[in-house]
Amino acid sequence: MNTPSTNTYASAPSETLALFVSDLHLSPDLPKTTERFFGFLHDHALKTKALYLLGDIFEYWAGDDDLDDTFHRDVIRALRRVSDHGVPLYWIAGNRDFLVGETFASATGMRLLSEPHVADIAGRRLLLLHGDAQCTDDTAYQAFRSQVRDPDWQGAFLARPLAERKAIIRGMREGSREAQRDKPMAIMDVNAGEIARLFDAYAVTLMIHGHTHRPQVHVHDGRVRHVLPDWDCDADVARGGWIAMDADGEILRVNVAGCD
Repeated sequence: MNTPSTNTYASAPSETLALFVSDLHLSPDLPKTTERFFGFLHDHALKTKALYLLGDIFEYWAGDDDLDDTFHRDVIRALRRVSDHGVPLYWIAGNRDFLVGETFASATGMRLLSEPHVADIAGRRLLLLHGDAQCTDDTAYQAFRSQVRDPDWQGAFLARPLAERKAIIRGMREGSREAQRDKPMAIMDVNAGEIARLFDAYAVTLMIHGHTHRPQVHVHDGRVRHVLPDWDCDADVARGGWIAMDADGEILRVNVAGCD
């Protein structure tokens, strides 16, 4: 696997056909990150032709009956302004917000996509995904993922009171942090064989995903994989960014202002 150099820009091009972003982990605990995301929506998403949200937009999502939460209402309004402006919004679930459903989609005006999703933009065919399903070396996580993505498990979980669900999720998050401390970093990245399988199965030469928090460009036998950055503008060293595709099909990696 080779890692070529890539151009990264502090500001986005003036005209884009699509923007791709993931791993914001929005929560009331990250006010600067939330503010920067709202700025991204106003300054860039309103000017593009499509916005793809590729998972973990929220730190967690306990169910669509939590739309009346003040913080969630603010995020929904910001996204709705983009869709009302005529910009299509597309959503792929992450490992933190896979319980987002049709009620949330209706409130924001977005379309929920199955994963992986093939998109045709600017004459290019690309594969979009969150990325957690491809971390197959982490067998413990994959077993957990299979459990929580099961429709029967989700139905039973969503039948619990909202406050109880949030308490369970907080416990899961703490358990996940503890488990990650003992895991080798290598097994928490995508599996190269699984990535090659996807390239072959979907007959694409371009892939975009997030999840790993390891922003980079990788070349796999001439096929290119872009990994999106995570956002944390509340940290001592702020980070964040997104990917833009212009009318010529060129991929541009853009830093959040102040995160370069």
